[in-house]
Amino acid sequence: IRNNYLKKIDELKKHNKLYFENSSPVISDKDYDQIKKDILNLEKKFSYLKDESSPSVSLGYTPSKNFIKSKHRVKMLSLSNAFDTKDLENFEKKIFNYLNKKIEVEYSVEPKIDGISASLTYKNGLLIMGTSRGDGTTGEVITENLKTIKDIPQKIISKDFPRDIDIRGEVFIKRSEFDKLKNDFANPRNAASGSLRQKNPEQTKKIPLKYFIYGFGIIEPMIFKTQLDFLTKISEWGFSVNPNNKIVRGLDEIEKHHNFMEESRSSLDYDIDGLVYKINNLDLQSRLGNTSSSPRWAVAYKFSSEKAITKIKNIIIQVGRTGAITPVAKVEPVTVGGVVVSNATLHNEDEIKRKDIRIGDTITIQRAGDVIPQVVSVDKLKRNKNSVKFVFPEKCLCGSKTQKEINNSTNKEDAVRRCTRGYDCSFIAREKLKHIVSKEAFNIDGLGKKVIDQFWDLKL
Repeated sequence: IRNNYLKKIDELKKHNKLYFENSSPVISDKDYDQIKKDILNLEKKFSYLKDESSPSVSLGYTPSKNFIKSKHRVKMLSLSNAFDTKDLENFEKKIFNYLNKKIEVEYSVEPKIDGISASLTYKNGLLIMGTSRGDGTTGEVITENLKTIKDIPQKIISKDFPRDIDIRGEVFIKRSEFDKLKNDFANPRNAASGSLRQKNPEQTKKIPLKYFIYGFGIIEPMIFKTQLDFLTKISEWGFSVNPNNKIVRGLDEIEKHHNFMEESRSSLDYDIDGLVYKINNLDLQSRLGNTSSSPRWAVAYKFSSEKAITKIKNIIIQVGRTGAITPVAKVEPVTVGGVVVSNATLHNEDEIKRKDIRIGDTITIQRAGDVIPQVVSVDKLKRNKNSVKFVFPEKCLCGSKTQKEINNSTNKEDAVRRCTRGYDCSFIAREKLKHIVSKEAFNIDGLGKKVIDQFWDLKL
């Protein structure tokens, strides 16, 4: 049991380094959350298990040696996660147990942006320091980098602005801006993290970073009674807050709003991986307090990381090494399982007809493991009235006719349409060469698919 536990701790440490320090995660958010969940479940079951790198103790990553470190005056805790209604019920149950009574709870709901947390310290209206979250206790001083973000005012002249305040927010990049950077970074979060931790602020300045406020640490004097009061006032002082923040009451409203936002997230210009529910009353937050790693008064209700909603911009066909003609949907970029997706397979002609998939449709796509994302369903209620059925081309990209083969066992037409020219079809030839050099065949080191494409484009 201990060996299994320590193995999972090592795995978590490895992925923490890749995610927080190197900005290059290799697993999906769902898989990462599962490792954390496994560790916490083992600790709950076997009380003798405990490690300083456990998510019940450690909150993030060790600050880099490249930056000066600074201790947070109030810890930047991580949030506990909820993945379904049962988790939410347990979250609310713990609140009632702690208070020793059942009450109607009012929640402030805020989209959980997949970005980088940063804290800003203002004294007498002046921004004197900005830090990264780090390990939750100590962060990296990145003041000059944060000053390059237009959403962050460097001086507040309002008379009612607190004389001493730590403001917490999320640094992110809009999807529309990320399109210009996608050759350099895996996804928008990596771009934000990599840019924010540049040694030279002039390099950070080149990246269009944004900053939404979500909370605070120290406030002197305390002038707010609710989370909504804080967000409203901070907006009046010139800071940016998420326009999709909302107040809800009870689990039914939470579930309804959660479903609405999950369906709407593809229309946002930034990535969100769930919603954060905080008790709106700040006195009640104070009474509930925190555990060693997370506040008792807040929870992150995650979306399904393997599915996302997006729009089809175009439908193209691709030719495989066996001559199979595969339709591919070009979609508006969306993050699925921690990866930005812009293509989804439509499988074959029959699949398009069966689901009646058209250009311009709003669709749900799914990505399991490393499999190419596929279209799960079409939201026909959002379809444009002028939409037309997709007509599958009867010719290959090389110009020759395609045909469906007869299945020997069923004597019926195969679902897949194929080009019959073999090596005479340049598209088949290219794909056959890619297969020959791949791991599944000769596994030629240094000669992969991309090199074949480059040689081909050079007409070698």
